Amino acid sequence: MGRPYSLDLREKVIAAVETGGLSCRQAAAQFGVGVSSAIRWVERVRKTGSAAPGQMGGHKPKAISGEHRDWLLQRLQERAFTLRGLVDEFEARGLKVDYRTVWNFVHAEKLSAKKDGRARDARARETMSAERSS
Repeated sequence: MGRPYSLDLREKVIAAVETGGLSCRQAAAQFGVGVSSAIRWVERVRKTGSAAPGQMGGHKPKAISGEHRDWLLQRLQERAFTLRGLVDEFEARGLKVDYRTVWNFVHAEKLSAKKDGRARDARARETMSAERSS
């Protein structure tokens, strides 16, 4: 992932635009930065008074937490589920989440309902017994 340009370079570009009389395009060419970067930096200074870059990355809190987590844990114990069905149920409850968010939660809680071989084995036994009786 890229890093933000230095504050020193940002301030030089902004000074060229604000006091040097250059356009953002001219200042960008002079200092070898993208035109859109120069425009954003000037807008940022005019809006916030600072050319410092914003935060990159960081922790994003989980969407399924608190009462939604409690509800989902209870719901998963009550009856069978599909992840797409849970997404729809969350939407009905007023929480917009996507398939991947629900999958991450179910996987993290080790609640995944993997298909096991019992159903397949039962079908195979039924087929074999039907073949024997015919």
